[in-house]
Amino acid sequence: MTGRLTVTAAPGPAMFGTESSLSMFLNTLTPKFYVALTGTSSLISGLILIFEWWYFRKYGTSFIEQVSVSHLRPLLGGVDSSSPSSSNTSNGDADSNRQSVSECKVWRNPLNLFRGAEYNRYTWVTGREPLTYYDMNLSAQDHQTFFTCDSDHLRPADAIMQKAWRERNPQARISAAHEALELEDCATAYILLAEEEATTIMEAERLFKQALKAGEGCYRRSQQLQHHGTQYEAQHRRDTNVLVYIKRRLAMCSRKLGRTREAVKMMRDLMKEFPLLSMFNIHENLLESLLELQNYADVQAVLAKYDDISLPKSATICYTAALLKARAVSDKFSPEAASRRGLSTAEMNAVEAIHRAVEFNPHVPKYLLEMKSLILPPEHILKRGDSEAIAYTFFHLQHWKRVEGALNLLHCTWEGTFRMIPYPLEKGHLFYPYPICTETADRELLPMFHEVSVYPKKELPFFILFTAGLCSFTAMLALLTHQFPELMGVFAKAFLSTLFAPLNFIMEKVESILPSSLWHQLTRI
Repeated sequence: MTGRLTVTAAPGPAMFGTESSLSMFLNTLTPKFYVALTGTSSLISGLILIFEWWYFRKYGTSFIEQVSVSHLRPLLGGVDSSSPSSSNTSNGDADSNRQSVSECKVWRNPLNLFRGAEYNRYTWVTGREPLTYYDMNLSAQDHQTFFTCDSDHLRPADAIMQKAWRERNPQARISAAHEALELEDCATAYILLAEEEATTIMEAERLFKQALKAGEGCYRRSQQLQHHGTQYEAQHRRDTNVLVYIKRRLAMCSRKLGRTREAVKMMRDLMKEFPLLSMFNIHENLLESLLELQNYADVQAVLAKYDDISLPKSATICYTAALLKARAVSDKFSPEAASRRGLSTAEMNAVEAIHRAVEFNPHVPKYLLEMKSLILPPEHILKRGDSEAIAYTFFHLQHWKRVEGALNLLHCTWEGTFRMIPYPLEKGHLFYPYPICTETADRELLPMFHEVSVYPKKELPFFILFTAGLCSFTAMLALLTHQFPELMGVFAKAFLSTLFAPLNFIMEKVESILPSSLWHQLTRI
């Protein structure tokens, strides 16, 4: 009874014994506890930081942020992007979305290398695979589109090749091509062997010449029958694609073997014979060969025809136009002199052409200025992406080096482009806004050992910075606690006491306001 009266008369000590209990608990903790606590916290935050950094480098986003937006936000009542309320915005941006999709289309690289004679030789020397599975799968789809048709079952060799283009194993494809040639001279079988089995450009050229002989015969026969029905029309379209492909690759063989004038003539004849087949972008092969001959007047003539507002642009078109403008002023250009007297009209035109090219593909200058290492170009490219920048620079760097002062002019002026378009994903200057899909597509097209160039440069996500700070802070606390256990213990107690001081103050105020009997009942609960 006395004990109960004591509690009733003095409820404060019973309730506020929490403070003394906390002090007693802190006094019983040893320095080893603080070291273990801070060390464990540092380890966990460090592991989270490593995972976040790896995920950001691989996928370009924060894992925690992605999970929060994708899974937690709907649970917390976030707005669903597919809800009807956003339909008006989606309809309003339809044109820009369609443009973004079209600019994110993957294109066949017009200057793609030979698998057997070039890509495979790189693999033999380095042990690295220069082509991704995604890139090779796109090539397989291209081959089936260009080199097959519904009537292939009528010709035994073409039926074998139709299966060969679908085969994933390179040796199985090569064996099927040899099997088709045992039946008859098959142009597509020679193409496959020239692309994948030939180990030198000369051997590939020999096989393409045999393919040309067989392809021309098929083309002449199907040309005479093309109006006899839909089946014959499809067969003629296939034979046309095969013939154009063979002639283009023969021209590329001549270019690689040093017979550049012969290559230019073959390309010009091909463009005259088949003017409507612009899907192969033969004019880009022609531009590169003309630059090798330093025939700048003919380069300008080709640009005047293809650098048109109604035609899709490319890095080759934009940067070649910039090179020609730079060539007129680069040999005498001096940034110091230009800052004193200002830019002349010709220099202004050159700078504007460089800005135009950089806006179209901002990844190219770092490769041209050798600020970033080159790799072999992929078989497919994404316009305005890193893959296109690699493909362009791989073949055109020598042309920029040949023009005296061109790279110096590029070095002095290319970064000025970004001041004109501070928000490239929202609004462009001379072109549509920069598409946001390039990084994802380029990661699929380019090998893992290459560091993909990203534009605009992404800032580190908040959670990476937060975990880095947390890891560093807890690691520092663990080190200080291990070195100065008594001092850090005093600091820990003072910190916790300060942390709980507002709570104690509030409890004192509550005790002074509430009646003693009510407070007694609360303490019993």
